[in-house]
Amino acid sequence: MKERIEKDSLGERGVPETAYYGIQTQRAIDNYPISGYRAHAKLIRSIGFIKKAAALANEELGLVSPQIARAIVRSAEEVISGKLNDQFVVDVYQAGAGVSFHMNANEVIANRAIELLGGKRGDYSVCHPNDHVNFGQSTNDVFPTAMRLASLLLLDEVLKACGKLEDSLSRKGKEFDRILKSGRTHMMDAVPIRLGQEFRAYATAINRASEAIRGAQVLLREVGLGGSAVGTGVNTHPKYQKLVVAKLSQISEQKLVPAEDLRYAMQSNLAMSTASSALRNLALELIRISNDLRLLSSGPNTGLAEILLPALQPGSSIMPGKVNPVMAELTAMVAFQTVGADVATALAVQAGQLELNVMMPTMAWNVLHSAEILKNAMRVLAEKCVDGIKANEERCRYYANATISIAAALNPYIGYAAAAEIAKESVKTGKTVTEIALERKLLDPKLMKEILDPYRMTEPAAPIEAARKKKGSG
Repeated sequence: MKERIEKDSLGERGVPETAYYGIQTQRAIDNYPISGYRAHAKLIRSIGFIKKAAALANEELGLVSPQIARAIVRSAEEVISGKLNDQFVVDVYQAGAGVSFHMNANEVIANRAIELLGGKRGDYSVCHPNDHVNFGQSTNDVFPTAMRLASLLLLDEVLKACGKLEDSLSRKGKEFDRILKSGRTHMMDAVPIRLGQEFRAYATAINRASEAIRGAQVLLREVGLGGSAVGTGVNTHPKYQKLVVAKLSQISEQKLVPAEDLRYAMQSNLAMSTASSALRNLALELIRISNDLRLLSSGPNTGLAEILLPALQPGSSIMPGKVNPVMAELTAMVAFQTVGADVATALAVQAGQLELNVMMPTMAWNVLHSAEILKNAMRVLAEKCVDGIKANEERCRYYANATISIAAALNPYIGYAAAAEIAKESVKTGKTVTEIALERKLLDPKLMKEILDPYRMTEPAAPIEAARKKKGSG
């Protein structure tokens, strides 16, 4: 491979002749062969937005010549489009604060700008990674802004996936609204519920988790771009901060807010921990819901079998005909990963010292990775699982009538102790609560059937007055 020789403050190094990145990126490639994972596309896109905004602001303020600024803008636009993604080669686990990723971006944009200006890659007298592309900036304000913006962009997609899953669950809630089944608490028989009520509750949980994500986005919109090295704005024009954030908002189509306290924006990553915890909470709901789907579909002959999940693939290499709840299993595993990523993010967020938290690459990787896998998992869960769920109405109806907990409906009429005796006899004899109650002739048979109607128990209902009077007269 042909190389060009570049020089930095540590000396000279060879860089692939065809590479848009430069010597500092090459050092990072050599120093951090850790995971093989590369920066998320949204992070690359976000730093492209930032470099374009900075070039436009610096041109407007007369700090970078129009010719060089315009070349930087065109180069940054290619980064934004994803055209140069293959040139972002630094491992996600790297030096603190994201310096290596940032310099990777500066070098790629500089070398592409050099070409646009008619020069050759590596001739930084034409356009310099630090002096031009990074003018008035520092890794310490650029990287946190980039990871916040990337999180905003990706969380928008997470919210769309949440909406899709919520809609799917809501539709099933309507479809299954008239289907009675037994409720279960402590994994034991409870009073009846409608299958549709269960599914509507799942939809509500996803909705509430979405609201928490939107709340996290409010914090993410406050950015410290313009704070430079320690939040004092050193080497920046007095008008730069507001101008560059305004331009960044415009070109990224995200409503960003300049941080009022740039020191806070440099020191604290509360926004990232809030975003991470919102994703974790969504993951916890997804674990719970996916486990319910597995339980409700268990069987088909020896489990609950109240619902039927779409058959997507054979479930065993040895047991013919076995079909597993694969989408629910997948969702749980993705959610487990998200919970673990939140722990890593939390540890990184608390690890800042004084004017900077250098653990930002870990935050960026974990939050963006979690958002990516969650939005993909929710999409396929909705499309390949929830949308195709069918109810086993006969099984649901059987359990609704068989649960001993319908005896609770008798409490207002015969008292808890008498109702408990009926429930105990039901367990002992296998007879239903209704059968035993009718045999004991405690109330008028017609009223008894009305009281023990499972559907009536699925909504608030006032005690039947005639039965109460009869109890009182007795």
